[in-house]
Amino acid sequence: MGAGFKDVVEKTDIAVANLVASGGYLNPIQSDTFIRMIQEQPTIIHAVRTVPMNSPTMDIDKIGFASRILHKAPAAGTALAPANRSAPTTDKVSLATKEIIAEIHLPYDVLEDNIERGSLESTIMTMISERASLDLEELIITGDKLSADEYLAMYDGILVQAISHVVDYSATRPNITRGVFKEGMKAMPNKYLRNRSSLRFYVSPHAEVEWVDSLANRLTALGDSKIGSFSAQPAYGIPVEAAALMPNYNYILTFPKNIIFGVQRQIMIETDRDIRARVLVVVMTLRVDIKYEEEDAVVKCQGLAPDGTTTTTTG
Repeated sequence: MGAGFKDVVEKTDIAVANLVASGGYLNPIQSDTFIRMIQEQPTIIHAVRTVPMNSPTMDIDKIGFASRILHKAPAAGTALAPANRSAPTTDKVSLATKEIIAEIHLPYDVLEDNIERGSLESTIMTMISERASLDLEELIITGDKLSADEYLAMYDGILVQAISHVVDYSATRPNITRGVFKEGMKAMPNKYLRNRSSLRFYVSPHAEVEWVDSLANRLTALGDSKIGSFSAQPAYGIPVEAAALMPNYNYILTFPKNIIFGVQRQIMIETDRDIRARVLVVVMTLRVDIKYEEEDAVVKCQGLAPDGTTTTTTG
């Protein structure tokens, strides 16, 4: 016999209370665990650089050499000319989080089943992390402060932020072929192409299918293998990976860790009951931000038509 109505509600309150330390906030260990659960979902978030933040703002320092540091050595006893001496350039990426919210309604019969198995905390956190990962990917990729969607208008995502190197096919609307990836590589500054295997082409699932299909059309062993099975295939040595929320008409070429996803550790969980609907309401709030560490190391392609559509391009 399952737990009665009163037992379900009481045990639910106790179980949810176990998630929080005080005032509804997860303690640091719980927060890190939840962030890790989000990262482990099969979205772009598992590859980007996730930065846990202890406050709403944070500066990430950058340091490097912008030009040559080696020169011909002068004669013995002579110091290198001042003009040839090198000093690193410094900069910083400023993160400033904004609050986002999730509201989950759990019916009492679902709660009853999970309480009997003693896994309610895990159920709640898993449900939130699975859906939150997908929603956060949408914000990371397609966020646009000019959007009519309140959620997407919170931030400029990685498509809007990529402005320095753009390959625009809006006039021709090509399908996915090796040529569209070649143009992306040619648009990337040479200094970033030394380690191609660390770069990624992030495309839509439709674009990935069209890319693999274009290889299947080749009368080679590679073409035969793509007809019989489906697997990710690089373009010019750079992995081509599908991101579920990437628009069909775009791709991004960059290093995954060049995308910074800041998450403030102070994650709050609060609960309430809707006794008429017989559900437990769980509300989670967290604060995030999205930035490139080096926008110069990004190429955006727009105007593709992997599915034959003519949808307006993004950013």
